[in-house]
Amino acid sequence: MTNQQPSTRIVTGEVRFSFVSLLKPRESQFGGDAKYGVTILLPKTDIETKQRIDAAIEAAKQRGKAEKWNGVIPPTVAVPIHDGDGVKPSDGMPFGDECKGHWVFTASTGLDYPPKIVDVAGNPIIDHSEVYSGMYGRIALNFNPYSYAGKKGVGVYISTNVQKTRDGEPLSGSAPAAADDFGLGGGAGQAPQQQFNQAPPQYQQQPPVQQGYQQPPAQQGYQAPQQQYQAPPQQQFDPITGQPLNGGVYGI
Repeated sequence: MTNQQPSTRIVTGEVRFSFVSLLKPRESQFGGDAKYGVTILLPKTDIETKQRIDAAIEAAKQRGKAEKWNGVIPPTVAVPIHDGDGVKPSDGMPFGDECKGHWVFTASTGLDYPPKIVDVAGNPIIDHSEVYSGMYGRIALNFNPYSYAGKKGVGVYISTNVQKTRDGEPLSGSAPAAADDFGLGGGAGQAPQQQFNQAPPQYQQQPPVQQGYQQPPAQQGYQAPQQQYQAPPQQQFDPITGQPLNGGVYGI
């Protein structure tokens, strides 16, 4: 009887999804490949799923030892799971309130392996409005070792299948709406009227041009150069984990 080795592939219990790009891949601003991705919030009460994730990570370390790390497991191996009750490893700031009581990690997959999303009955979901940040579901994941830019670790990747189990309160990482910034949504839904207490500005009449004075003609054919300014590209960050997107290794 042979001992079965732990698998690097697992299927979670029910989790919550954030920063969802499951039906449409997220484009890169810096020339990298677009990828499908999602941030996963695993309740700490789901001890069984967490144990299977830990076993998958250990199995990935053994694979890294055999295939990528020259026969040695480094003393420090970067792992993709973060404590939602702690702080983000990227900037030391606390995770968002939705992460409290959860394990937090991000998974992705390339364009060649688009996720297949189904409902509780196994029917495919193709309506983008049904797949959003804040919904609940289950997801198949694969944990693989990597060696990149001198860093060794274990990344987590979407293993094709995602199931939506129920709706949830939408999570949004977008900027505040104009109605919130400008007070357009208060009271009975009418915008407050702006009051002008100051008198309109007085304009002074221009003095007459002195007789006999002629304005020198503009130099023919000369146009002042106009400097063009281009804003530098902005790095995108995962609003949950604080990890940079579209650069480096996904799932870290």
